[in-house]
Amino acid sequence: MGWMDTLRQLMPSHPGAGDAVDWTAVEHSWGTGFPRDYQEFITLYGSGTVDDYLGFLLPEPRTAEGVEPTYQGMEAETLNALDFWQYKASEESRQSGLIAWGVDSSADILCWRVTDSDPDAWPVVVWNQDDAAWLEYPCGLVEFLCRVFRAEFDECPLGSVNLWGNASPLFLHHDEAARLRSQGLDPWTGEPDPFAGMFGD
Repeated sequence: MGWMDTLRQLMPSHPGAGDAVDWTAVEHSWGTGFPRDYQEFITLYGSGTVDDYLGFLLPEPRTAEGVEPTYQGMEAETLNALDFWQYKASEESRQSGLIAWGVDSSADILCWRVTDSDPDAWPVVVWNQDDAAWLEYPCGLVEFLCRVFRAEFDECPLGSVNLWGNASPLFLHHDEAARLRSQGLDPWTGEPDPFAGMFGD
């Protein structure tokens, strides 16, 4: 069984999840392809969050040189990661580029280290905010998620153990979470949200 099949068993998608992406435009903008497992993940799951903790970044064309990104998406989080990378990564590792693909509620940033012309060979690197350190894992995004959910690394890579050894992680696409909130429901419990409408949402 492949890692994507394993992920689908561990964390089923839901109707309406997934995003359509113009990969040609995105790859032209970034000057590189993207890993195939990430492309499959975006098609099946898309931009969303797991257990109200780990969020996935949708690929987006980069802004013009010298122009600040307008929101905290893939490009902005990549720039944030590069700031930490410059000062905290080893001298050898600093020769590689980074592209961010996820963020979590512990302020960790999850990236690929761009080590090779083949995106499928890029390892996952995690900026662990609590330890102020970079951690590297020689696997792709989907395998990384499966191994977090099954607690197969020596220790949890993230700042919280919310997902560590989690046998039934719940993924919600951002649009589905917004739909549930608009109905006055907490997206993660399905129960009435006592704060619904208090903040203009």
